[in-house]
This record gives sequence, C-alpha cells and structure tokens, in this order.
Amino acid sequence: MNITERLSFFAALYKVNEQPKVGMWLLYLTIVVLSIIVYKLGFAKKLPLFQSMIIYIFLILGCTIMTFFGIFLPVAEGLVVAALILIIYKIRLHQSKKQQADMK
Repeated sequence: MNITERLSFFAALYKVNEQPKVGMWLLYLTIVVLSIIVYKLGFAKKLPLFQSMIIYIFLILGCTIMTFFGIFLPVAEGLVVAALILIIYKIRLHQSKKQQADMK
C-alpha cells in the first residue's frame, strides 16, 4: 500500500510524507486560517475582547487535532467548501438587503 495515494489534497500539496515538519506546519496553518474564516463568516458574534481571545485559543487548539486528521481525511478541503458556501451566502444576503432597501 502506497501512503502517498491516501493523502488528502492539501497534505499531498504540502508533501507531508517527504517533508513532515514543514508540511505539517503548512497544513496546520491552512486549517487554522480556514477555520477562522469559517468561524467569522458563519458563527462570530460581537463579543468582548477577552471572550474572543478564549474562543480563538480553543479554535487554534482544536485545529491541532484536526491537522492530524487532515493528513488522510479531507478536513482542509471541507473547510474550503464551507468557506465558499458561507461567502456565497453572505453575498446573496447583502444583495437582498440592498434590494429591499432600494424598494423602500
């Protein structure tokens, strides 16, 4: 069984099997950035600074575990899809609000 065939897209892109240290850090940073984007687009509310910091600390800690899953499972790819769907949703919501404001 060839391990390179089982790697997820981002793990193969960052060559986790050839350069494990650099590849894992790049995969981790990708998952953290995509998780923050998905959180901000879909779930974030206005919170005090301390509460926001706690949420981001736990989000970053959770991304550590997701990075290990992301080697063979499409974690980062799923976050990309979620981010795209939320971006499309936000654009459509903005357009409909603008259209409703123009009608009044």
